[in-house]
Amino acid sequence: MSVYEHKPAVAVFHEAHEAGIAAAKLIAELLRAKPNAVLGLATGSTPIGLYAELVRMHREDGLDFSRATFFNLDEYVGLPREHVASFHRFMREHLFDHINAMPDRTFIPNGMAADLQAECRRYEALLREYGPVDLQILGIGVNGHIGFNEPGADLNGDTNIVTLADKTRKDNARFFDNLDAVPTSALTMGIASILRARRILLLAFGEAKREAICKLMSASVSPACPATALRGHDNVALLLDAQAASALDAPACP
Repeated sequence: MSVYEHKPAVAVFHEAHEAGIAAAKLIAELLRAKPNAVLGLATGSTPIGLYAELVRMHREDGLDFSRATFFNLDEYVGLPREHVASFHRFMREHLFDHINAMPDRTFIPNGMAADLQAECRRYEALLREYGPVDLQILGIGVNGHIGFNEPGADLNGDTNIVTLADKTRKDNARFFDNLDAVPTSALTMGIASILRARRILLLAFGEAKREAICKLMSASVSPACPATALRGHDNVALLLDAQAASALDAPACP
């Protein structure tokens, strides 16, 4: 990947829910201007407030999702769609069941596919058919992963199968009965897949994300911190709470 450095825009909010509301407003503006927009979505605790605000906007303000297309970043390998921790179930419970999204335009990788490599190719083909994604929502892992692209990821990679880092599995164990129940692999949009989006919003909240955000902004672009690849995109914004942003003015990352 040929990287031309762009510093992402940064907006800092006093509370995480304020950042979620701001992100929802940007999505609403996009949908009103372009009802058939393609949205890239993330899972985990970070975007829950964003999705809650989108649901509210649909119910109270009539925000229409019927012509939009949705692509999720990733899914665990080996979890049935109805599993309490699957991202299929997460998206239904937090968003899709509460808005007028069309089921045939909501795409999530199939971690139960018999041929996972073929599933990656299928998903990437869908992204290219319907895309580019107009607005991609991201979170960030404490180790700098985006999607499930862990440290060492190919910065030129498309949708692929990944082995989850021990730290990622430990961080996600709260969604499972115990650590042993957390899958060891996942399907994820690759770094190159993510960077094809026209616009990227990355949300990060809490002290635990402080170092990752600092490295995203100031470390050398490298697979060691996959999020640094976002500096190769010219339309990235970080929506942070005060804790996640607290190291940005430090002379060096912690």
